[in-house]
Amino acid sequence: MDHVIKTLTPAARPPEAPGEVPAAPLRARPSRAEAEAAVRVLLGYIGDDPDREGLVDTPRRVVSAYDELFGGYHENPGEVLERTFSEIGTYDDIVLVRDIPFASHCEHHMMPFVGRAHVGYLPVERVVGLSKIARLIDIFAKRLQTQERLSSMIVTEIDTVLKPRGVAVMLEAEHTCMSMRGVQKAGSRTITTQFTGVFRDDPKEQFRFVSLVRNGIG
Repeated sequence: MDHVIKTLTPAARPPEAPGEVPAAPLRARPSRAEAEAAVRVLLGYIGDDPDREGLVDTPRRVVSAYDELFGGYHENPGEVLERTFSEIGTYDDIVLVRDIPFASHCEHHMMPFVGRAHVGYLPVERVVGLSKIARLIDIFAKRLQTQERLSSMIVTEIDTVLKPRGVAVMLEAEHTCMSMRGVQKAGSRTITTQFTGVFRDDPKEQFRFVSLVRNGIG
């Protein structure tokens, strides 16, 4: 199957992850000028002067950065996994991609959380390119998220599109909304896991996945 990328219109909302409750309709997307004006308001709110030399171009730069940091809203994650490969011989064991770096933003404070993802699945006749798993994580991470929801979206998309015998995901991340504000506990990590199929039903497979992630052995 040819891999086709569809560009969504700027005001469109990407499809919800399978099983996700449909979101309320979006308002019309503000213009870039309106977004830059909002940044100027925030600069004034924190007590600085938006017109001083160092900040004159800051609204433009912030909006450009947001276009990149939140680009996942304008990509369809299902299309990333469309192209699969059947030439795997008799292989039917776990495919694991670990230590995939990702960066996302907490939907509560819009502050970054940064970490690594470990994704495994048990294929049925076909596999997906390894880089596509990393790409899928990026699409979901480049949206406002909670780590729990990010874990669920990754698992659900792989399970729905590839239909493997099981999916296992572990995310480890440090949240700056906890390390830089609030309790200010730098270095603390949050770990989330989610399993489907064989990994959910067989504790031995869960243990093997975790062992491969931690020690490279299973």
